[in-house]
Amino acid sequence: MFLRMVKRSFTRGWKKKALAVITVAIGTALVVAMLNVSLDIGDKVGRELRSYGANIMVTPEVEAIPLEVAGVSFNPLAGQSYLADKDIPKLKMIFWRNNIVDFAPYLKTNAEAEGGRVTVIGTWFDQHLVIPTGETIVTGVKKLKSWWQVEGAWPDDEATDSSALVGKDIARRFSLKPGDDLGLVFPGKGNHNHTLKVSGIISGGGAEDSQVFVPLSWLQEVTGQVGKVSQVEVSALTMPKNALALKAEAYGPDSLSSEEFETWYCSPYVDSVAYQIEEAIPGARARAIRQIAETEGTILGKVQLLMAFLALAAVTGSALGISSLMSAFALERSREIGLLKALGAYNLSITWLFMSEAIIIGIVGGGLGYAGGVALARFIAESVFDAGLEMKILVVPIAFMVSVGLALLGSLSAARVVTKLRPSQILVGR
Repeated sequence: MFLRMVKRSFTRGWKKKALAVITVAIGTALVVAMLNVSLDIGDKVGRELRSYGANIMVTPEVEAIPLEVAGVSFNPLAGQSYLADKDIPKLKMIFWRNNIVDFAPYLKTNAEAEGGRVTVIGTWFDQHLVIPTGETIVTGVKKLKSWWQVEGAWPDDEATDSSALVGKDIARRFSLKPGDDLGLVFPGKGNHNHTLKVSGIISGGGAEDSQVFVPLSWLQEVTGQVGKVSQVEVSALTMPKNALALKAEAYGPDSLSSEEFETWYCSPYVDSVAYQIEEAIPGARARAIRQIAETEGTILGKVQLLMAFLALAAVTGSALGISSLMSAFALERSREIGLLKALGAYNLSITWLFMSEAIIIGIVGGGLGYAGGVALARFIAESVFDAGLEMKILVVPIAFMVSVGLALLGSLSAARVVTKLRPSQILVGR
């Protein structure tokens, strides 16, 4: 009998029920779209931000020892300690190895050119690197410094001839252009002149405009520092800091309880990724480049907050709409409710009837809303972020929880109407 009554309510008033289903579907679709965009595009926004430079700097541990004399930062061992380049592939062996997007080592020295001293930096440009897992990855400043504008060509990391990228200020100073030769004399090397072919001119807007970049292996050989690097820049995908990350930053990881430490270690905070880098590379000190890391966290946090507000607005609007519809349904069926009460039905039984109808509306609306939300999420991803979208399976149960929850929330208004209706008044037409 109960099921027959539920079926009858849908067959007789299917237009009104369809309106309720559409209302639930719209709210669910917006929530599904915002969740998919927030979960997937958040990673893509992070990758876009990572294209604007490294957020972790790895240096020899002794270089990081702070020392101040009369208020002036001083380290007598600066420039005299190095990392081993053979340890660099270990960056891809940490817990968050898949979050390590790009990295590039640097070996810095000075050289004399005709007309003055220049800073020479050895690095990887477009290095094909075999990591301990056997995989081959491509990394270097070509990917790490994607905003660099290069007039000419990038040097070849494996080429036997000597080539260099020259900053635009150096090129202007020495009247250089791609294809010209640049002679350099490195201190302590018998004043032997090394001739480099200028492959390209860098314009980056930073210190690189007044520097000369050469293949790392070549600089290591000519300076007698084979296997050594001064520092490594790392670009890693990280998540915004929360209270736990701030506590670890302020008091150190040792201040965390074992449970807190496990959560912190297994979360991609910039400090936890740096901590794992220090574990992987002997004698290394990894520190976050605060300005970049904090800016990234702020932007990602704002994107997620915006999505949350939009989803909340959608849920609120749909909840109000379904509540009004369910109240109207109850009032239209007041004579039916009065008859049921006169025959002995309890308020709870009649309320359960409306809740059952609401659950069916929620399930149907949830299915339609999920399909619409997926389509909307893909449209947003392609039109706003110019990127594809990977659907998250986690959103499926959330979609149906939201849709059924919206319908049940709306049925509360119908429950209030049911409890206030008196059969004696309704059946006499009052």
